[in-house]
Amino acid sequence: MRFIATADTDIGISRNTNQDSVLIKHGLSECGEILMAVVCDGMGGLSRGELASATVIRAFSKWFDEELPYELKKLDMQVIGGKWSFLLKDLNRKILKYSQSRRENMGTTFTGVLFVGNVYAAVHVGDTRLYQINTSINQLTEDQTFVAREVSRGTMSAEQAKTDKRRNMLLQCVGASEKVEPQVLYGNIEKGTYMICSDGFRHEVSEKEMREMLDPVHFVNKDAMHAKAKYLINCVKERQEKDNISVILIKAY
Repeated sequence: MRFIATADTDIGISRNTNQDSVLIKHGLSECGEILMAVVCDGMGGLSRGELASATVIRAFSKWFDEELPYELKKLDMQVIGGKWSFLLKDLNRKILKYSQSRRENMGTTFTGVLFVGNVYAAVHVGDTRLYQINTSINQLTEDQTFVAREVSRGTMSAEQAKTDKRRNMLLQCVGASEKVEPQVLYGNIEKGTYMICSDGFRHEVSEKEMREMLDPVHFVNKDAMHAKAKYLINCVKERQEKDNISVILIKAY
């Protein structure tokens, strides 16, 4: 499998800082093409959320450069998923300790995926999302939010969850929870589009709009991918989304 990937992020219409952080790492190995993509949506006063998200991004960039080469010698995606989960738990402990020492609140969501050859592992904390888009659009990650939990319990409808004032209330995030339990996913890569996005990207656009605009048939090159992402980001801003807006698009072919 081969990959084309793009990342776009926007401060939005009301924030003073962009607390989202994004990362793409792309390379070749004996196992085939490798691509890692991560979106972190930071939260906290002043620039604290930006610090939390950037700290996690730096740790995973370092993992890709220093640890992945050893993992590729005997590739086991479940081992990698477990190590990512452990790394997030360690980062949660360190960021929490730092924020408590400064009497500040800070944290970040995390959604990351590693593609190696024809298989992937994804790890997730919070409410950034990983989607797969082809003839349909499928959300692969599960939101770790109050409203998602209530929908699963049957005490709230999906439509109610979209407008509930508590829709941004996270059940866990890296750096602000006593402990985190990441969701870990594994699968075979299918040709089409994979997308990671912050909640600011998806609140004001429908899955139908995303499916139509991000159909892999449109993605002939990186310029086309950026153009579609920018179009949706501008739509979100015109519809008065106040959060930072970030999206990574990956075409697998």
